[in-house]
Amino acid sequence: TVIRAAILIQNWYRFTMARLEMRRRYSLSIFQSIEYADEQDQLQLSNFFTFMLDHCTHPDSVSHIFTSPSVSEVVDEGLCLTEFEKKIDVPDSYYGPRLSFPLTVEDANALLHAFRNEQLLHARYVLQLLCETRKVLKEMPNITHLSTSYSKEITVCGDLHGNLDDLLLIFYKNGLPSEQNRYVFNGDFVDRGKNSMEILIILFAFLLIYPNDLHLNRGNHEDYIMNLRYGFTKEVSKKYKDHGKQILCLLRDVFSWLPLATIIDSKVLILHGGISDTTDLDFLNALERNKVRDRIHVGVVLFSSKNLAKSSLARVCCLQILDILWSDPRSQNGCTPNKCRGGGCYFGPDVTAKLFERYNLKMLIRSHEFKPEGYEISHGGKVITIFSASNYYEEGSNRGAYIKLNPELIPRFVQYRVSKYTRRQNLRERVGTIESSALQSLREKIYAHRSELTSAFAQYDLNGTGRISVNDWAAAMESVLQLELPWRMLRSQLVQMNPDGEVDFMSCFYDLKIGQPIKEVQPALAETLCRYRKDLEIIFNVIDKDHSGLISLEEFSQTWKLFTSHLGMDVCDESVDKLVLSIDYNKDGHIDFNEFLEAFHVVHRLEKKAN
Repeated sequence: TVIRAAILIQNWYRFTMARLEMRRRYSLSIFQSIEYADEQDQLQLSNFFTFMLDHCTHPDSVSHIFTSPSVSEVVDEGLCLTEFEKKIDVPDSYYGPRLSFPLTVEDANALLHAFRNEQLLHARYVLQLLCETRKVLKEMPNITHLSTSYSKEITVCGDLHGNLDDLLLIFYKNGLPSEQNRYVFNGDFVDRGKNSMEILIILFAFLLIYPNDLHLNRGNHEDYIMNLRYGFTKEVSKKYKDHGKQILCLLRDVFSWLPLATIIDSKVLILHGGISDTTDLDFLNALERNKVRDRIHVGVVLFSSKNLAKSSLARVCCLQILDILWSDPRSQNGCTPNKCRGGGCYFGPDVTAKLFERYNLKMLIRSHEFKPEGYEISHGGKVITIFSASNYYEEGSNRGAYIKLNPELIPRFVQYRVSKYTRRQNLRERVGTIESSALQSLREKIYAHRSELTSAFAQYDLNGTGRISVNDWAAAMESVLQLELPWRMLRSQLVQMNPDGEVDFMSCFYDLKIGQPIKEVQPALAETLCRYRKDLEIIFNVIDKDHSGLISLEEFSQTWKLFTSHLGMDVCDESVDKLVLSIDYNKDGHIDFNEFLEAFHVVHRLEKKAN
């Protein structure tokens, strides 16, 4: 009897753990699928910018999108430190760190202490720091070469994405950068998290103090257009209202000077994304990286525009950098376009082997990809993915990790998770939190495609009953959303079933609505605004040269009509014109587009509790 009871308990435990693991995995799949779909939207946006240049009646008004201002337009490079000291006053009421250059370890410690206590560094010091950082980066090669012979180990960190707590925890566990404790940070320092600026300040400060011992590679998020979509631009503008434009301009230039890769002992290649079958390290090392700037993601599309000079060399530069910043490894041989992300490629073990043979390499360390355990080994141990942002999608969703490489180039992985709330939760509660957040994001995605989904459902509902089979429902969901999710498994969380086992397909919209405070907006137009809200926000922010948050009614109307024309959407011009007039509240010919677009988001009327 005791043995039978023990077996029953063991079986129950295994079944429960298996179900929790299944829920955790599909929740992470939802997050990652939506993330990659968003990156595809970014490529669609890039295509629109080309269309915009070709069709805008005043192309000069938008050409600045692709010709970022030089630093000299913001400040004279030769007078960076003294110029800012003269022009920007630091009041006595400021109680944060006061930096003096050249920086010392004491300055870096003061910054760490201030940021732990949620203080801001004054704009004058930020601008001076960026100017000094740019000077150092300009002297660095595209590919940095390091040797382990000068120290016992080198630490390699992956994506941080604005998660300051992860950086602070890494320094706590592994020690601060120094001549004896060298680091390589492999890109994607910014976006998504709320402390991207603080991470940059800390990394740049240590770079100035230890330029031979702390090394930074560029990631795909060190990019102007990416920052508009994923939050860094908004963070800087919010934290530094008076000097945000200057800071963003300097950052745009600093990002363009970040090295592209690091090689350790001529054997270990470290770069952000990956490689392709055309990756040429000699070519990458010789190109003028700052000339590519923030056209990395959109540049390949832009060179076909009649308004920009055609340059085969520039196109090759863009493609090469696009591949190393955006590509992902796959287990299948070959090199194919990375359709999930919309940029870069999937590279197989044969592509890795070919590059290794050509350059006599032993290992590729890359980042760029969320991993539940913080790292992953692929291609027979030749490729390592390192991801250092814990709790990336949701509290408890994943661990972060970093790598320590010894002189024998044997990697040792250190995992961690910043724990604010998860320690007080058991496993079931943690999985429930992750699942609830993932399903909320998915429902928002579903509702933003309501019209297309309704049409797809109707094709299976020939008798107009409002009910279709589970298989037909799953097929319709995938045909519209193209997220490659296990729809049959998710069915119980998203729709209601009738007693006959059929899906009430309209029930997937029951708990949601679009926030629509403006009565003049037609339902179809409101859905379109909701669906493309992020894209439109980026476009309008690009048009808004002075970062005032205001654009003219003419610019709004013309851009909207170009956007709908580019996407082939049938939207009545009269309804758009009526909408534009209605949102000019004070009748001054301008609108606050951020406030307007923020109104059109999916509202959860009733959240289902996680099981």
